[in-house]
Amino acid sequence: MKVQIVFYSMYGHIHRMAEAVAEGVRSVGGAEASLFQVAELVPDAALERTGAKQARAAFAQVPMAEPKRLAEADAIIFGTPTRFGNMAAQMRNFLDQTGGLWAQGALIGKLASVFTSTGTQHGGQETTITSFHTTLLHHGMIIVGVPYSCQELANMNEITGGSPYGAGTLAGADGSRTPSENELAIARFQGRHVAEIAKRLFG
Repeated sequence: MKVQIVFYSMYGHIHRMAEAVAEGVRSVGGAEASLFQVAELVPDAALERTGAKQARAAFAQVPMAEPKRLAEADAIIFGTPTRFGNMAAQMRNFLDQTGGLWAQGALIGKLASVFTSTGTQHGGQETTITSFHTTLLHHGMIIVGVPYSCQELANMNEITGGSPYGAGTLAGADGSRTPSENELAIARFQGRHVAEIAKRLFG
């Protein structure tokens, strides 16, 4: 049973969340987790100026995602930072290359789930994920969220990302905040939950 984690990360927050999602997937017997990153569109000079180039070097070894490879998965968990309440342009560009898969119905019946990051507490975690679902539904995929059996969703003792739509982390307006243990626990739960459902359907 193959689970792909396809993500775009500029400063490493989504990559760290993707690793936690993969940990959750691998905790389910028979589940195989593969990480793929979406190609960068920002020019090198701009990445260098903002410090993103150095941050991205930490996960340079993660292979690049190819649209045609999505068809090999039983479940796909997507990760994207928020850009004004929507997915990042890099992820949108990647999804816009999946028209051939759509024409073949290649993703129909596969599981799909989404996680995200925002700069602020109310920066669009829910809108980013729910608007992402529109594309997945056009592909005929089965959406999986994070149910409230994940107790970390109800944590009122700290500011935390995550919702019933998917895991999330708060990066801070300057990007200095790293994913908290509560946020990583939700990401692990999401990976495990998707893998468990995939096992029941495809295992």
